[in-house]
Amino acid sequence: MLTTTNPPLLTTDVLIVGAGPTGLMTGLVLARRGVDALVIDGKSGPTTESRALVVQARSMEIYDQLGLAEQVLAGATPAGRIQIGAEAAPGGADFATSQSGWTPFPGAQIFEQSQNEELLSATLEAEGHPVRWGLRLTSLEAGTGSEDEHVEVLAEGQEGPVRIRARRLIGADGASSPVRHALDLPFEGVTDDATFCVADLRGVSGIPEDSLAARFGQQRFAVTFPMGPGGHVRLVWLHGGEDPEQEEALAAVREDLDVTYEQVDWFSAYRVHHRVAANFRRGAVFLAGDAAHVHSPVGGQGMNTGLQDAHHLANLLADVSAGHLGPDALERYERERRPVALTLITATDRAFGVIARSDRGTAFLRRRARDVLSVLAPRVLASPLGPRLGGLLGQYRIRYHAVAEGEQVPRWASDRAVGVRLPPTSENAQVLRSMSWQLHTYSPGTANRPAVPDWIEGPFAFSPDELGRLREDRLYLVRPDGFVAASFPLHAGASATSDVRDALASYDVVG
Repeated sequence: MLTTTNPPLLTTDVLIVGAGPTGLMTGLVLARRGVDALVIDGKSGPTTESRALVVQARSMEIYDQLGLAEQVLAGATPAGRIQIGAEAAPGGADFATSQSGWTPFPGAQIFEQSQNEELLSATLEAEGHPVRWGLRLTSLEAGTGSEDEHVEVLAEGQEGPVRIRARRLIGADGASSPVRHALDLPFEGVTDDATFCVADLRGVSGIPEDSLAARFGQQRFAVTFPMGPGGHVRLVWLHGGEDPEQEEALAAVREDLDVTYEQVDWFSAYRVHHRVAANFRRGAVFLAGDAAHVHSPVGGQGMNTGLQDAHHLANLLADVSAGHLGPDALERYERERRPVALTLITATDRAFGVIARSDRGTAFLRRRARDVLSVLAPRVLASPLGPRLGGLLGQYRIRYHAVAEGEQVPRWASDRAVGVRLPPTSENAQVLRSMSWQLHTYSPGTANRPAVPDWIEGPFAFSPDELGRLREDRLYLVRPDGFVAASFPLHAGASATSDVRDALASYDVVG
């Protein structure tokens, strides 16, 4: 039991432990959806280190839904290409073009973690939901049953202990997550033997300012991310099996990768973990971001996966709190998001099988891969495979299965659009900003409103989708997170009552 001498008590509907990008995004979406939420963190304020860097296309779409995309773009360094090898053509492989038309935000935005935290925390404070900085979780009690909604924690601050009581708690407190440890949840996976190093450098020459770049040396592999003019770059490289000092590591980079620089802003060495929590939920407590999964930073996917965890979970919690969905709907969070993490871990593990070994054989294969990829990558991205690969990199090709694997797919889920995020068009961005359940048509005709609860908005009628991703003979049910929940065939503007009823039941819709 929690014991202390009469500390002050705070109450909230949802307590979020951790004010990194994941925790802050969770808090902001909950606040926008009208849920009482409190974010706490033992830090004194947003991190000042750059850490994670890349904001991918899908995360930009979420920022756009929150009305913050322009602020990200104003502070970001865009990168739409990747140069493979120092001798590669300056243009490199163009992944932004492969994403054009499929997302309003093609390419990657280099908008470091500290900037994400500043933007999100400042927005929360401006909207009356300030983060409680300097408040560190020390103990936790929580209901373990699916219907046991009570959490009580003790947190320590400069002015002493504070007791916090909530219905639910979200652990967004990083890879070493005290919340996950308190739940005694296994963090399954491996720690790679190889040591990676990271440095923020200035005055780097030979690196394009608007592109990512991959370098291959005799023993080392590196990826660079542009951070601004004047040769300001983030360099992430494979060092080997030992933890080096800064000068030793940078000397090896100069020698093996022929990278020169004028100034070092930040340096760190670390081992890469590939781990996923055995469960993303236990009763009233949920895990998100690095608390739930960690993997290689090379692909620039980690922070984005956490932001999307947050967006998904916060919208589910808001729907349940509003009485729109039954409590069983919360099971969708782990069912939909954990496979995303597992797929990402598998992909990065395979990549590490190629790049994260220091033996001579692997070094030879890396150099051969450089020669092949420098020629092949631009051609593949320009081919019909390009949009698919661009979508995977941008994280907007994620699919959530409407029914459990092995079950017969009902008619309302047979459309290929079901389970993926609604393809953005020039007309639908504004209505999605309400983060509500909606009905959409993409047809010159009209559709009748079926028998759905009054809090489901629409149907909204939009012009046909020029890329053919959305059918003109369908009425689409869209979730608040922007994913397509169901697709109803239309006959003379009407959808089958049984299709609508079955789809709503599958999503635990109430009313």
